[in-house]
Amino acid sequence: MTTTDRPDRVTDDRPIPVIIDCDTGIDDALALLLAVRHPRLDLRAVTCVAGNTDVDGVVRNTLTVLEHAGAPGVPVARGAERPLIEAVRTARHVHGQDGMGDLGLPAPTRTPVDLDAVSLLRREILASPRPVTLIPTAPATNIALLLRTHPEVTRNIERIVFMGGAVATGNATPVAEFNVWHDPEAAAILLTAGVPITMYGLDVFQRVVVPGADVRRLRASADPGTRLAGDLLAHRGPATDEADPGGGLGDAGAVCAVVDPAGLTTRRLPVEVSLAPGPARGQTLVDRRTRPGESELHTGPREQPLVDVGLDVDVARYVAVFLGAVEG
Repeated sequence: MTTTDRPDRVTDDRPIPVIIDCDTGIDDALALLLAVRHPRLDLRAVTCVAGNTDVDGVVRNTLTVLEHAGAPGVPVARGAERPLIEAVRTARHVHGQDGMGDLGLPAPTRTPVDLDAVSLLRREILASPRPVTLIPTAPATNIALLLRTHPEVTRNIERIVFMGGAVATGNATPVAEFNVWHDPEAAAILLTAGVPITMYGLDVFQRVVVPGADVRRLRASADPGTRLAGDLLAHRGPATDEADPGGGLGDAGAVCAVVDPAGLTTRRLPVEVSLAPGPARGQTLVDRRTRPGESELHTGPREQPLVDVGLDVDVARYVAVFLGAVEG
């Protein structure tokens, strides 16, 4: 990860403790497979929130993916079943009725832990011997509730790397990305967490595509987790070539940004979420200006969170990170 004003951290070869907050979801499943299998990561817990499908479906899908990945012991908790203010608005038209491409996967053999998501997040963050990196790949409802209920957790959070937002074009609306649009108030709270934040938004999210030949190889694997990755990518799209379709890595790119931050080019910029009703609700307003505008000159500067915003990505590098882990 490169930034305009933040020096690179000293390399530490110990696995990075991470917690994923997700709405599994095809590409959330890819993120989970990568997090489980990459040796640089220590996946301490997974928390679930409504988004791509309802929260009970998210829990089921998450447990299923972890079993396929060979990590059934990772604690999983059920979280918020709706946004802070809005109603639930799922993306089953993208992810299938079951949220997992309607692949007909077997039901998981275990159940979530007997804790709600916020309680599990607090427990695992404070119990970690090293600061935790949070990777929200979903609407930020659970994270917002955690930060408001237990603000003391920020002392043991290294960074939040979230999949959400867009500098340019949205997908839920012309200007708003789905995760932020689904719960704008929660996203606004996340941005004011008081810890370093990286925004892995649509501008880089949509660019990382696994080539068709690699997808076919994954689908032919005898390993359940590797084969699942291929099946999910085949459903995911977009096509790199009509005759040889590839699969978008999606949320797994945010995990790549934790594993290999140098593959993501960022700038530290002011970011805020549009909360007013109307067509701009849920937009992430990213200020890329090099000098103050008339608004600031007339009324003075406003306090805005500074975020390391992903602006460019080394596609081949992140594809290699993913394939090396899920096939390893």
